[in-house]
Amino acid sequence: MQNTLRRVLGGESDSGIRFEDLCRLLERLGFEKRVKGSHHVFRRTGVQQRINLQRDGGYAKPYQVKQVRSVLLRNNLTETG
Repeated sequence: MQNTLRRVLGGESDSGIRFEDLCRLLERLGFEKRVKGSHHVFRRTGVQQRINLQRDGGYAKPYQVKQVRSVLLRNNLTETG
């Protein structure tokens, strides 16, 4: 998980983040997941923004990886503890 977190925060390969790895990372960081159709919506107490992910083949969509990075940095969620 640390590797996925490092890759997301590094921002060098947003198109190469596996969808399942990103979902597991968010759950490990304390986000709760709700699935409605193809939308995987993550929320966490104390974090105002919701994260909405959709699969692009086996990978997360690059613009959504950028949104995840922004939420993690804005809320100082940079360690999986």
